Formats: sequence, structure tokens, C-alpha cells
Amino acid sequence: MDLSKVKLIATDMDGTLLNSQGEVSDHFFELFKELQDLGVTFVAASGRQYYSIIHKLAPIKDEIFVIAENGALTMHKEKELQTTEIDRDTYLELLTISRELKGSQVILCGRKKGYIEDYGSDFIEMFSEYYGRYEVVEDLAKVTDDQYLKIAICNQKGSEQYLYPALKHLEDKLKVKVSGEIWLDLSHNNANKGYALQKLQETLNISTEETMVFGDYNNDLEMMEQATYSFAMENAHPNVKAIANYSTKTNDENGVEYILSKMIEAKKALLI
Repeated sequence: MDLSKVKLIATDMDGTLLNSQGEVSDHFFELFKELQDLGVTFVAASGRQYYSIIHKLAPIKDEIFVIAENGALTMHKEKELQTTEIDRDTYLELLTISRELKGSQVILCGRKKGYIEDYGSDFIEMFSEYYGRYEVVEDLAKVTDDQYLKIAICNQKGSEQYLYPALKHLEDKLKVKVSGEIWLDLSHNNANKGYALQKLQETLNISTEETMVFGDYNNDLEMMEQATYSFAMENAHPNVKAIANYSTKTNDENGVEYILSKMIEAKKALLI
């Protein structure tokens, strides 16, 4: 494992770079400065909204690439590089299907903001952790002045058991992705982290052999395939552990920082 070859690092946020309290460590920001000095490009890739990601990474938000909404949106320095949206007819069809899932909450992930109906203050408090800009609307079907990047569905009992079985029949035409323990996302087939990362690699002329990725859940699977140095967190879903080439410590043990430190050491050794 020659980590000195790495030129691009892409990491998931929740369960990966963020600890269980949703925090980025001070150590990461210290390591980021060293990565910059070594000419390494950094990408934050998450199912989160763009505005939520840059809030978490505010000190470096203008120095990184951001893949948001599971790959539906790629940004750099507030410039939109790539957007993959759902057309309105498809959105309305998915909204109708999603509303039939009892005990679930539906979120429209738009380009401008996230939209929800009034599901109560407890849900809004939880939801706002992932959406820096949002609006509570009377009817999601009436939202027309925005792009439809993704529909996110929340079920507190578990997305893999209570949501995926009811929606997996849509996989022949859409991306149906269990993105967390209580979250499932519906989006365009090309709206995934792997596709978005591949487009960035082509733009930056960086190969899979020069790429490192970190992830923990099923929405990271396509991204894992874009990197020789693919790392599953110790707390990762079994599907991620099965496809990753390597592993690291949990997100609460700074597993990302642990590998980044080793990579920086390997690169500096070549400069001696």
C-alpha cells in the first residue's frame, strides 16, 4: 500500500469524517493544511445538503470540492460544476409513492433548499442537522420554483427494513439508496457519489490509482469503486466492508485522520 501516490481524497461525512456528535475534529483541519502543502485535492462527499456540508467544513469551504445530495450536486468555491436532477413528472410520481409509506417523513431536496411538510417540532429539530436551508410548506407537490435533486425518506424504525422493500422495484429506472439507518434516497440513476467523483477525476486528470476514499454506508458503494485506496470505517455497513480494499478505525476513533496521517508521512518521506 503506497500511500505516497495519492493525489485526491474523497470522504463521506456522517459516520465517517464526523464523529457521533456530528463534529469534525480539530486534528482534521490541521491535517488538511498539510495535505494542501503536499498538493492533495480534498472532496467532501455526502448525502447531506450542500449548505450543511460547508457549514461543517466552514474554515476550508472555499478550498475543497463538495459532492452533495449523494452526487446530485457538485460544487467548488460556490460554483456549480454538475447537477443531476429528476424531472417534475418523475418527482410527482415518487412523491405519491413515498407518501404511502406509513410512519415516514418525506423531504424534497431542492437546489435552493430542502422542503418538508409540517411533521412536528421534534422531526424538524432532527432534520435541520442535515439541512442548513429549508422551508416548511403546506404541500410538497406545489413546490415548482426549484430543481428536484433528490427525495429523502425518513423512517425512525429503520430504512433497510421498512423502506427499501417497498421501493426496490424502482431500481430499474432510479437510484434507490439506503443512505443511513433511518434514511433512504430516491434520485436519478447518475446521481451517486461514484459518478460525481468520476467526473471530478476526469476534470482533474487524476486516476483511480491516485485516489483515496472513505465511507461507511450503502450510498458510498459507487464511490468505493472509483479508488484503489478505498477504506471502510470499522463502524461501516457490511456491504461497504465487503467492497472496500482496506479498513480503518471507527469515526469516533478518528479513523479518517489516522490514515491521512500515515499518507502524509509517506509523502514527506519521499521529500527527504
